[in-house]
Amino acid sequence: MTTTERPTGLTNAAMGPAGFTLTGPPTFDTVEEERTYRKQRLAGALRVFGRLGFGEGVAGHITVRDPELTDHFWVNPFGLSFRHMRVSDLLLVNHHGEVVHGNAPVNRAAFVIHSAIHQARPDVVAAAHAHSVHGKAWASLGRPLDPITQDACIFYEDHVVIEAQGGAVVFEAGAGHELAAAFGSGKAAIHQNHGLFTVGQSVDEAAFWFISMERSCQAQLLAEAAGTPKLIKHEMATYTREQTAFPLAGWFSFQPLWQEITRTDPELFD
Repeated sequence: MTTTERPTGLTNAAMGPAGFTLTGPPTFDTVEEERTYRKQRLAGALRVFGRLGFGEGVAGHITVRDPELTDHFWVNPFGLSFRHMRVSDLLLVNHHGEVVHGNAPVNRAAFVIHSAIHQARPDVVAAAHAHSVHGKAWASLGRPLDPITQDACIFYEDHVVIEAQGGAVVFEAGAGHELAAAFGSGKAAIHQNHGLFTVGQSVDEAAFWFISMERSCQAQLLAEAAGTPKLIKHEMATYTREQTAFPLAGWFSFQPLWQEITRTDPELFD
């Protein structure tokens, strides 16, 4: 397999609510193939975050659950640039915070928050967080996003604002569990005075929800600076969410970014 080929496996496809057939992620013959696939997508998503300017010093992390050791997750090492991430750099961490594969330290906040989310949400395969500028700015307001654009409808009635531990560096396990409990069952959370968190059934989905949410924060900040945005009506916002916000749609929407990063940064597969 070359660095730009898809892993071995059958490609899934599903019918979207609007009647369009969406090609989905592959299936796998072995757990080793699935592990490699998840790690490749994680390294690629981290590079996309770097390219979009989401990196800020050592802050930010994306995690993906190991397909075999389901109480372990893969994560970027502490202090390594998003833009330089390679598959071989990734760490495997258990829910006790122990690095069981890799030779670099793990971000304590990444472990505390993400392990709590992965434990509380068996449905979550991947989770994303970064100190993106517009997400931080919006988080300081302590408000949910409003349905003012089609893209913002992805999160309509499917995200929460979490006040607990807002603004504090989350280093204690209890604080992580408090945050995870407040997350609920949705796809995203705005942690007050901190930033955005998104989750998904794949790295691609979690990463795309984060990118879209960051841009929705930017759009609402711009709109409110200019005036009072008009809200999309409840029934239309709900309809739009149902058409665009299901897991396969999130995975599929990330694919153009995956195509770009694998073309320009093939060393991510190293």
